[in-house]
Amino acid sequence: MWRLRRAAVACEVCQSLVKHSSGIKGSLPLQKLHLVSRSIYHSHHPTLKLQRPQFRTSFQQFSSLTNLPLRKLKLSPIKYGYQPRRNFWPARLAARLLKLRYLILGSAVGGGYTAKKTFDQWKDMIPDLSDYKWIVPDIVWEIDEYIDLEKIRKALPNSEDLAKLTPDFDKIVESLSLLKDFFTTGHKLVSEVIEASDLLLLLGSPGETAFRATEPGSESDKRYRKVSDKEKIDQLQEELLHTQLKYQRILERLEKENKELRKLVLQKDDKGIHHRKLKKSLIDMYSEVLDVLSDYDASYNTQDHLPRVVVVGDQSAGKTSVLEMIAQARIFPRGSGEMMTRSPVKVTLSEGPHHVALFKDSSREFDLTKEEDLAALRHEIELRMRKNVKEGCTVSPETISLNVKGPGLQRMVLVDLPGVINTVTSGMAPDTKETIFSISKAYMQNPNAIILCIQDGSVDAERSIVTDLVSQMDPHGRRTIFVLTKVDLAEKNVASPSRIQQIIEGKLFPMKALGYFAVVTGKGNSSESIEAIRDYEEEFFQNSKLLKTSMLKAHQVTTRNLSLAVSDCFWKMVRESVEQQADSFKATRFNLETEWKNNYPRLRELDRNELFEKAKNEILDEVISLSQVTPKHWEEILQQSLWERVSTHVIENIYLPAAQTMNSGTFNTTVDIKLKQWTDKQLPNKAVEVAWETLQEEFSRFMTEPKGKEHDDIFDKLKEAVKEESIKRHKWNDFAEDSLRVIQHNALEDRSISDKQQWDAAIYFMEEALQARLKDTENALENMVGPDWKKRWLYWKTRTQEQCVHNETKNELEKMLKCNEEHPAYLASDEITTVRKNLESRGVEVDPSLIKDTWHQVYRRHFLKTALNHCNLCRRGFYYYQRHFVDSELECNDVVLFWRIQRMLAITANTLRQQLTNTEVRRLEKNVKEVLEDFAEDSEKKVKLLTGKRVQLAEDLKKVREIQEKLDAFIEALHQEK
Repeated sequence: MWRLRRAAVACEVCQSLVKHSSGIKGSLPLQKLHLVSRSIYHSHHPTLKLQRPQFRTSFQQFSSLTNLPLRKLKLSPIKYGYQPRRNFWPARLAARLLKLRYLILGSAVGGGYTAKKTFDQWKDMIPDLSDYKWIVPDIVWEIDEYIDLEKIRKALPNSEDLAKLTPDFDKIVESLSLLKDFFTTGHKLVSEVIEASDLLLLLGSPGETAFRATEPGSESDKRYRKVSDKEKIDQLQEELLHTQLKYQRILERLEKENKELRKLVLQKDDKGIHHRKLKKSLIDMYSEVLDVLSDYDASYNTQDHLPRVVVVGDQSAGKTSVLEMIAQARIFPRGSGEMMTRSPVKVTLSEGPHHVALFKDSSREFDLTKEEDLAALRHEIELRMRKNVKEGCTVSPETISLNVKGPGLQRMVLVDLPGVINTVTSGMAPDTKETIFSISKAYMQNPNAIILCIQDGSVDAERSIVTDLVSQMDPHGRRTIFVLTKVDLAEKNVASPSRIQQIIEGKLFPMKALGYFAVVTGKGNSSESIEAIRDYEEEFFQNSKLLKTSMLKAHQVTTRNLSLAVSDCFWKMVRESVEQQADSFKATRFNLETEWKNNYPRLRELDRNELFEKAKNEILDEVISLSQVTPKHWEEILQQSLWERVSTHVIENIYLPAAQTMNSGTFNTTVDIKLKQWTDKQLPNKAVEVAWETLQEEFSRFMTEPKGKEHDDIFDKLKEAVKEESIKRHKWNDFAEDSLRVIQHNALEDRSISDKQQWDAAIYFMEEALQARLKDTENALENMVGPDWKKRWLYWKTRTQEQCVHNETKNELEKMLKCNEEHPAYLASDEITTVRKNLESRGVEVDPSLIKDTWHQVYRRHFLKTALNHCNLCRRGFYYYQRHFVDSELECNDVVLFWRIQRMLAITANTLRQQLTNTEVRRLEKNVKEVLEDFAEDSEKKVKLLTGKRVQLAEDLKKVREIQEKLDAFIEALHQEK
């Protein structure tokens, strides 16, 4: 009985709850009732298997079992007390709530349909990205080759399997046994019932949830229509932009962390922790191939089709700034409006532990994190550019090769070209515009070159020159990437933002491009750092209307995205073309080797540098052999050369004037005075000149004389140039003249002939000198009077009218000499008159000057013949000389003069020989070595001096072999990395 009373109380509580909640749409779950009430008012006890009652609740508008609407029933008043046969509404409500599984499944179906519809709407609003597949790495498009997506799809569970994953509501019902504490926790029961009601409000019935998404008059559709399509698109774009920026920041953070980790790894490798030698990176190997090609073919003809990233643009369009942003350092010289890039600069970007730069031909590293090193690098680049530019030119096609390494740099090879100009200004060469066009075309006509076309966004697009040039080189835009710089200024100054979109999309230009990018390279301040520029660029695009209004896509902005895209495109082009280039060089090598074997079968393949080294060794051997010349040979050559130089002065200015005197005292006095004057002024200088000329002649003889079969005429031009340059640099010691003057003066002061042998040698020397002068005089006289009768008869020669006059004058003067053999050297005026009148009497008109000229040669011949006769008489005069010609009519002072001259020549030759062998030959050898070293560093000089088909063929063969070897090594490393 106590149990019945207790159950009655529980039922009354439930009825009261139903009355208070009659305004709630839904049904009370039976599971919320106490177990006792369920056991009394239902036919089965809870200890038995529970059976769900099959009835409909009056609170449902639609049932999940039938589509027919149910009528709303009005609740009859409930009386308190025990009613054993009446239907208990809370019990029926609780039993109905056992169908909670149907509520959840229906809500899932309706929610899935709504989600699918929303997903389709979003999918239609997403732009078509098929045109930008080239930005995504190839591995993404080839993922189906490595992963079986169909197999994965089949492995996923179907809808029936997913339905099995729903909760087991029978277990939930059993857990409701906690209601046994209902009488002690009544407040808790009320709260749980209220929570269940709220749940029904949120979920609704299964049928209602399933069809509410498609019902035209539903409340959610009405709210959806209130929101316009434009606002929805703006909202989605805003969310997409924020999502992209969020992931961009995450990507930057990860890249920074990766950069630091790679830096640590590379630093460990540099310190030798792993005790292994690091291999060259792919980009360094590829750069070496391009450097060799640059030396092999500076004109970049069709043989060189290896990819490069060629940076072209109008002057001051921002080419250099874009390149600096990619290299992450301010490495190029800059100026306000003037041309700074005067020659192509090849920049090889590679990854390394430290941010440094170095030139191809230098070992100095510039630390790009230090401002002083950056300034020194910019200054060095400017000096190299000005050195490459020849006199009278403004730009140069010669390439400056620079390597930049640093953490996180994209690996690629870029070539910065001089900016294209429209007008030649003052200070420029007249052909500057044409030269820049030819340089740009030479690089862009390479079919594998990637053209990075830079356009200034702050100026009118119609003023651009480079776009027409690029469209000519790449009309289909298959290898062109268009970059719009200074977008911040463009957005500020351009009235219509859509014009920027037209520029980016290439609608304002005739050119087509593989991709279009917009970048910001700073605020125009040259002192800005790369980090500050990058922050400013990201901040600008984050707030830019161009990005918010979808005029620009997120992947089309910032130099970071540009660098990634260019690097991917570069390596894709490299992989596609490098093997074809290697095959072409193999064929070229085979052709060159065949040509060499056919033309030079017995000669080694020596290139220009090897030939220069061989010629250098030969020249040095010849200079050494110059020091092995005997002293006797040096003295003979010097003495003979010196006498040939001074003999005219000795005969004409010293001997002849002294011989005109009447006695020996006057003769000796005249000779001493003239010798002293000659020694003080002219003789030492003449002697040094003779010595220097003799050294040159001997050096030239050793350099030019053939060496028999070993002689190679390919070195002749080089040897001649070395000889001339060495002689030009050589300067004789200035102190030699002073010491030589004293020696010569002392030698000429000596008059004592010690023995007969010296006397005879002096007479022999005098006879040779006089005979040589006599022969020269007779030749001059013959040219004056014409051929004699024998030559006229035998060789059919005749005399001219002038020669006839000279001949008549000569005959008249010879008659005068026969009458007076001791006639002085000069004619008196009355003698000239007499000769003229005698000639006039024979019908010969002569001029007094003609008579004097003829007399000079006639008297000179007469004097020399007389001197030779006197010389013969003095052969026996050594005895009288020892007695100072006492008691003798023979005077041989002229023999003593010639002995003094001969002795001075011998002493001078000995002195000069000592100076030559001890000093000058060594100095000349030093000069030759310096000249050879200078020539070795001057490539243009070697090309000019070592020429010919043989040299060029050997040069081409060596370069092609080197290129092929480097290409093979690069291809092997490329395959290993792949």
